[in-house]
Amino acid sequence: MLSVLLLSVLVNTYEVNLNAITKAISEGNAEALGQYFDQSVEVSVLDNEDVYAKAQAIKVVKDFFAQNKPKSFSQVHQGTSKGNDSQYCIGNLVTATGTFRVYIYLKVNGNNYTIQELRFDEG
Repeated sequence: MLSVLLLSVLVNTYEVNLNAITKAISEGNAEALGQYFDQSVEVSVLDNEDVYAKAQAIKVVKDFFAQNKPKSFSQVHQGTSKGNDSQYCIGNLVTATGTFRVYIYLKVNGNNYTIQELRFDEG
């Protein structure tokens, strides 16, 4: 019973986090998105990929949004790892300069999900 309750709390936390994350992406709000970054995050923008400290990752995403003003974001697919310790979301980001495929990988960190990896690929 306790494990079902804990799983239900984590699923609800994931949905709340994912809704806020997708809203931040669709609005081009790097600061709001950065609230869900882990202390280090792998960020990939097209062919530029690296692991950044949280503050630097926010700057990289902010620069991406400045060059590619978001118009809308739609989720295409989402899923859970077998052990329920990670989640992922794939979506399409429509910007003023084109469409990007976005990959978000989140891992359980205490009672929350934090972004471990964020990718913006040509759509």
